[in-house]
Amino acid sequence: MIKDGVAAWGYLAVIVMMAIESANVPLPSEAIMPTAGILVQQHKMDFHLAALAGAFGCVIGSVPSYFLGLYGGRPFLTKYGRYLLLREKDMETAEKWVDKFGDITFFVCRMLPVVRTFISFPAGVLKAHFGMFVLYTFVGSLLWCYALTYVGIVFGEHMEVFTDIWHKFDLAIVVVCVGAFGYYLYRHLKHD
Repeated sequence: MIKDGVAAWGYLAVIVMMAIESANVPLPSEAIMPTAGILVQQHKMDFHLAALAGAFGCVIGSVPSYFLGLYGGRPFLTKYGRYLLLREKDMETAEKWVDKFGDITFFVCRMLPVVRTFISFPAGVLKAHFGMFVLYTFVGSLLWCYALTYVGIVFGEHMEVFTDIWHKFDLAIVVVCVGAFGYYLYRHLKHD
């Protein structure tokens, strides 16, 4: 789905998919941007434009979560946070990081797997300056997108090897991943 979408729709697909990923929907940037990198290697996309499209998508997807946090605040988190996979404990951790390091926390978190997807809501709850939030989101996401696009360029030639391995073990890999995610959800929702 990701490969076909990016191949068919190019930069628009990168923007849309990265926006979806940044809106707390499990669509991994670790698959989207390397796919763009493979297309860069094949001279079907431009390296810089692919990374910019990814970062732009991240900003688009992050803004609704920011405003949800800003206007819904902690009461929204208390009532609906479990459905967004955010707990009060997660909010407290984000708050400690912001207290210790300031708003630069949002920039750093944009380059960390998993955390990058969920940091927008706490940014809104903590009333981070919107302009700085957008700037940090864009720059941090741009670095992340450059790195993942580069991975696709470097390993693009060898993707057939990875594809062959994947096809041999795809069912086992899917079962393990779904099981791990299910266990995470179970523990996450059980503690709320």
